[in-house]
Order: sequence, then C-alpha cells, then structure tokens
Amino acid sequence: MSKPANVVLLIDDEPKIRRFLRAGFELNGFAVLEAENATEALKIATFSSPDLIILDLSLPDLHGADVLERIRAWSNVPIIILSVVAGEDEKVRLLQAGADDYVVKPFGMAELLARSEAALRRYFKSATENPVVAAGPLSVDLVTRSVSLHSSPVRLTRKEYRLLHVLAMHVGLVVTHDQLLKEIWSGNQRDNIQYLRILVRKLRQKIEADPNQPRLLVTESGVGYRLQNRLDAEPLTARVS
Repeated sequence: MSKPANVVLLIDDEPKIRRFLRAGFELNGFAVLEAENATEALKIATFSSPDLIILDLSLPDLHGADVLERIRAWSNVPIIILSVVAGEDEKVRLLQAGADDYVVKPFGMAELLARSEAALRRYFKSATENPVVAAGPLSVDLVTRSVSLHSSPVRLTRKEYRLLHVLAMHVGLVVTHDQLLKEIWSGNQRDNIQYLRILVRKLRQKIEADPNQPRLLVTESGVGYRLQNRLDAEPLTARVS
C-alpha cells in the first residue's frame, strides 16, 4: 500500500462545486470527505478527524463563520474559507476568527491546492518543531505522510499510520487509550480497547526489531502508549499489550 493520503473535508452545499473540488484533490493524492450542510460537516469533523477542511461560507443551515467558530473551539485543523465575498474586512474578520486562508470564488484548482499544501505545512510545523519526527531509527514525515525505518520506506495501512501519526505528534509523551480510540475510530468501536491493542500489535510488527520487546512503541500499563524519542535507555515497560 502507498503512503496514506491526507484527508480533506469539503463543506459546500453545491454538488457541482463539491465534484470539482473532489476531482482536483483526489487527482493530487488526497482522500476526500464531503458535507453539504453545517450539521453534517460538524459531525464528520468530530468523528473522522480530517487533516484539512475546505469551508464555504454559504451553507443552508448555519453560516460558515459559525462552523469555523465551533470547530476552532476544539480543533486546530487547517481551515480554508471559500467565498464570493472579496472584501478586505470580511477576510480579516475570518482570518482573525481562526481561518488559515481565504480563497475568493471563482478560483483555480492549482491555487487552492497550493494554498492547501502550504496550510498543511504550517500546521505540522507548528505542531512539532520539525515536520519530520525522529524516534530512534524511525522517521515520520507529518506533511508527506511517509514513514521510514533505517532509511527504508515502511508501508502502513491508513489506521496504522493514523496511530503512528497521533503518537508522533506527542513523541516522548504518553497518549492515553481514550485519546487514541477517539482519534482513530468512530461509533461503538471508540469504546473497545481491544481494537487498539490489535492495531498496536500490527504496527509493532512493522517498526520494531523485536515486536515482543518493543523499544519504539512502548506500553504505559493501564494508561496508554508512548512513542520513544530516545533509545539510549531501557524500555519503560516490559509489558506488551
């Protein structure tokens, strides 16, 4: 499997615009989610954790500015506004409210893609000092979503990468079981820790020299997991779960 794609959520009530955006993003390697109204958009943003949101201001049930405000209350995901309004005051207001960029309709797909890539780079650089997280021989590029071990590429499924991504964003720190379940799964699966243990086991098989004695992805018993940023000490726990 190729490296997992960045996931973009397209929020626009016009099917033609969504089809245009979907085609452009998919052609450039993105996985695409769609919402035609604010209610659906907020639900998808909450449970699917997209990496990027393209938000049109004119929605049938709630103004886009209100959607922006609600998402910003709990997430720093990059959000790019689409609008027919070209006035400077409107742009400034929304940028100050938390939008990462503002694109005026009509626009070219090449411009939107360039702005999207720039927003993702800024986001990942602000989340870590370097968009490439190193954990011993393991390297995770948070922008390109590429993973390498001893400089050789590692192929991961989407959920395996999502798990590694969340741990890499908190490298050296413990991430709780609840945090990981909420980031990776939706619905009833979010309450089943066994899914998480199985996924951790599969990921260890791909990144650990000895999956039964993990040195990179270690267990904090009863709490969660940690991606080690230094391997010059003994593992913090000998338990594998």
